[in-house]
Amino acid sequence: MSHSIGLRPVLAGGRNVTVELAVKRTMDVAISAVLLVFLSPFLLALALAVRLSSKGPVLYTCHWVGQEGRRFSGWKFRTMVENADALELELKDQNEMTGPAFKMTNDPRVTSLGRLLRKFSLDELPQLLNVLKGDLSLVGPRAPREHEYAQFTEFQKQKLAVQPGITCLWQVEGRHRISDYDRWVELDLDYIRRWSLWLDLQILAKTAVVVLRGTGV
Repeated sequence: MSHSIGLRPVLAGGRNVTVELAVKRTMDVAISAVLLVFLSPFLLALALAVRLSSKGPVLYTCHWVGQEGRRFSGWKFRTMVENADALELELKDQNEMTGPAFKMTNDPRVTSLGRLLRKFSLDELPQLLNVLKGDLSLVGPRAPREHEYAQFTEFQKQKLAVQPGITCLWQVEGRHRISDYDRWVELDLDYIRRWSLWLDLQILAKTAVVVLRGTGV
């Protein structure tokens, strides 16, 4: 399929979004900077809890693929045992997601503290640094891991027409119910086609509700 659905410089219908994208970037920087400063004591407490709760580094380094196939590294609070990546191969036959991504409801690699962090999406907070760097936006399709991207179909690659984000439609609409990766991509493409600053604000508001309710993975 064609990769013609990107936001630069126009969306479907000929709407010029250059100014809106500049505003989106300004919002990303302002919100992430304020959150990092405001939450800094809490982030330090979380880092200490991760360090003391299990063996391994405080942060897990993610190797992601972003807009138009650009590789970059990001960070999450570590929620799994130290050798989790190697163990994923052993759990491959228990994958609950159809497609390149791995999903397992009761993943034995997740630590006790990790389950709590995931429940309230607190493991995602270090990605605010990636937003400041410009690798991520606050809202956008989730970036795939490098080995997932290597398995992408042409249809799935369309989600990389725009900058990836920390939260997206998948986060707030059916995260627990979706087990087909193509359905996840369809939500990403729906976001891209309908994108506006107002839609971003709606997703951010819904994300706050999801976090407070503790309905993360």
